[in-house]
Amino acid sequence: MSSPLEILKTYWNYSEFRDPQEEIIKATLHKKNTIVLLPTGGGKSLCYQIPTLLLDGVCIVISPLIALIQDQVNSLKEKNIKAIALTSQLSTEELIIAFDNLQFGGYKFLYLSPEKLQSAFIQEKIKQLNVSIVAIDEAHCISEWGHDFRPSYLKLKILKDLHPEATFMALTATATEKVLNDIETNLDINNPITFKKSFKRNNINYSVLSTENIYGKLLQIAYKIKESIIIYTNNRKETEEVCAMLLKNNFKSSFYHGGLSSSEKEASYNRWMSNETSIMVATNAFGMGIDKPDVRAIIHINTPASLENYIQESGRAGRDEKESFSLILTNNTNLYSASNNYTSNTPSFKYIKRVYEHLNQYFSIILGELPTQLFDFSLQEFCYTYQLKLLKTYNSIKVLERENILRLDEDYNKKSTVKFLVSSNQVFDFISKNPSKSSLINLILRSYGGIFEHFITINEYGLSKKLNCSKNDVINQLNNLHSNGIVHYSHENTNSKLTFLVNRDSEYTINSISKNIEQQNKLKLEKLNAVISYIENKTTCRNIQLLSYFNETTTENCGTCDICKSKNLEKVALEKVSIRISKLLKNKPMSSEEIICILNFSKDEVLDSLKILLEKNKIAITSQNKFKSNL
Repeated sequence: MSSPLEILKTYWNYSEFRDPQEEIIKATLHKKNTIVLLPTGGGKSLCYQIPTLLLDGVCIVISPLIALIQDQVNSLKEKNIKAIALTSQLSTEELIIAFDNLQFGGYKFLYLSPEKLQSAFIQEKIKQLNVSIVAIDEAHCISEWGHDFRPSYLKLKILKDLHPEATFMALTATATEKVLNDIETNLDINNPITFKKSFKRNNINYSVLSTENIYGKLLQIAYKIKESIIIYTNNRKETEEVCAMLLKNNFKSSFYHGGLSSSEKEASYNRWMSNETSIMVATNAFGMGIDKPDVRAIIHINTPASLENYIQESGRAGRDEKESFSLILTNNTNLYSASNNYTSNTPSFKYIKRVYEHLNQYFSIILGELPTQLFDFSLQEFCYTYQLKLLKTYNSIKVLERENILRLDEDYNKKSTVKFLVSSNQVFDFISKNPSKSSLINLILRSYGGIFEHFITINEYGLSKKLNCSKNDVINQLNNLHSNGIVHYSHENTNSKLTFLVNRDSEYTINSISKNIEQQNKLKLEKLNAVISYIENKTTCRNIQLLSYFNETTTENCGTCDICKSKNLEKVALEKVSIRISKLLKNKPMSSEEIICILNFSKDEVLDSLKILLEKNKIAITSQNKFKSNL
């Protein structure tokens, strides 16, 4: 039998384990249930992959993210390790073949989402497998106190019933003590061994920088850092705008967000991984499974939604253990926007209920009905029909999806794109000869930056509403511009697919989730406020603040964050003031007011220096309430 280290060398080409991977693997091989809390980049997946390859049977991996599931399966296949992902694209016949391969074909890994596990057919097939390990990834999703609670995780106990003899492993990169307790209780893991690695990263310097010119400061930083950078923004539009700004300033940049097609995401990712581009501008859709060793800086230009998100995203820097940086660029406008966005875009239970009722009306679903078909769904048209806010409505649908009331399949969500093929002068010349096209062309030029340099995602329906015409009119005009060689226009079906998962009843279904929604909204606000407190705290070491949030106690300042550096500078400055005061008091005793008048230092600097000198017994106070030298 091979050893864990031999498996590591053979398949992953690593010569040694990271702490505490080897201990976790040994515990698993001895059939001990475990809870694994390792920071981003800590190598969690190896903890269940290696013992699976040493044991008979299959490892079932539960993960909430289809993209991460696919990434893990592809990675294993590249190593000639047999793995299967159960996705919504598989037909019943393909599912049967997949389970035959797991049972008889030497396949070792079965990846699926917690929602997929709820199928009685899937459960029956899993029951027939020889299962050695059950790995629950992103296990914090099982806790109502976690930053990404998913009710479907609460139903994972079924795996204990299906395979009580299997070894269970729950894994997460971000969990407070309360969340860890919930993981153990809600998964019903018997006597687990908990492995925790400190969130402290000695090679990452954390800083918060206030600036009114965020883009200008971003350019300054990009000029200084020659290796890979990830810039995180909070929305898709800004992702593309920042990338265009960087390209205009001769930085090799790519962008990545959830609105891109799979091929666009892959192309952008590959350019960055191969160092064809050095800067990736992205939403938090980018990052899961990323293991690029030379990321030198993570920069947030908006307020992160939570410290869990921030620490996870920051952890993608410095995997090679070299000095790296995690920086938040902020100002009062950014902080106000974060609070305002929460208020504007976080749907209340009342709003979600309204959206659910409108969805039933929109698709003409009668009381008691559970439609079996997939509905074509245009979010823009739906929102326009009922005068709903776009992002708030999208968030409402995602909540309904999280609560297993419906499913929004965005794999179908390809995007239409446009790029101008001629110069701006030629465009204006075309407009003068074809005035009927001027309204659409001018609207596109106003709405989309960088459209002469690269392909830009457009929304035909949104353009049609601004032009007060039909969507087909816009499509026809764009096709005409394409035929005339003015633009390259690629039209795609921009509809998502919507599936209802429960019968429409009077109000029971929707009312039953009200408590979850209210609690999650309250938790979101608490987490946002924790980020704002972190940003506004100018006195406590950044490392101490972050570790304290995750229940790690330390009084040791890191010495490298913006606050520690500022204090070091203050200390040096005060030493200079103290030397000047000491020299002055050797001549005669003086009051603090006299010292301030004579020396060219601020009142605070003088008073702080006097306090230090008193503590060190280098000066004393006379009966006339003046300061004298003890030297």
